[in-house]
Amino acid sequence: MPITVDQLKQKLENELEATHLDIVDTSDGCGAKFQALIVSPKFDGKPLLQRHRMVNTAIETEMKEIHAFQMKTLTPEQWEKQNS
Repeated sequence: MPITVDQLKQKLENELEATHLDIVDTSDGCGAKFQALIVSPKFDGKPLLQRHRMVNTAIETEMKEIHAFQMKTLTPEQWEKQNS
């Protein structure tokens, strides 16, 4: 069964307390490739690699079915700065 955007959003909201999520299925609906923008206060003070590991851990089960997951991880402060 393909992974859905809604599944990923729910998991990331719960696990990472994400305050903003933009997730796009770039695989034409087969649920194998995604692009994600994830904003979470849990990323505060964490280097990029650690943030990515946090995301990968949060969706570990889903990653077994996903072939490509491209992510951008921001803190709420970085998100605000980017959008001002």
